[in-house]
Amino acid sequence: MSQRCRIGHGIDVHRFAEIADEERPLKLAGIVLPENYTLLAHSDGDVILHAICDAVLGACSAGDIGEHFPETDERFSDIDSSRLVEMVLEIMTKQDYQIVNIDITMVAEVPKLYPYRKRMIGNLSSLLQLSSDRLNLKATTTEGLGYIGREEGIACHCVVLLAPVD
Repeated sequence: MSQRCRIGHGIDVHRFAEIADEERPLKLAGIVLPENYTLLAHSDGDVILHAICDAVLGACSAGDIGEHFPETDERFSDIDSSRLVEMVLEIMTKQDYQIVNIDITMVAEVPKLYPYRKRMIGNLSSLLQLSSDRLNLKATTTEGLGYIGREEGIACHCVVLLAPVD
């Protein structure tokens, strides 16, 4: 393995709105889930895509999502997080890196993500231009503990391995 391989870790957390907003449906891994939840965020609140962005930026030693897409910048208000991923991938590509593999862990009591897992992986594979056998998405709960256990929000962790482009 090349000495130039890089690993990055990303995490994102968002709180649920007290009342679901039909204008801001729950979006995870770039797909709208038919669930009665809304995440509070400056963008669309897609914690999976945000964690991916932070992991890739970390592996590139390029700061974090807040530095590149600050909440104070109206250009990113309600932006589709798929667009943020595209911009982060451009940063990675300019450094001559490519994703080797990616491992994602959702932490949520609600909604149950298993019914959407295949669609989420398919969309991530397309968005990241990465074969699905190099992409893993899993979910866990906090067994009722903490803010996630109280169903106040969700979190996502992501680890990515980058290698130089051949």
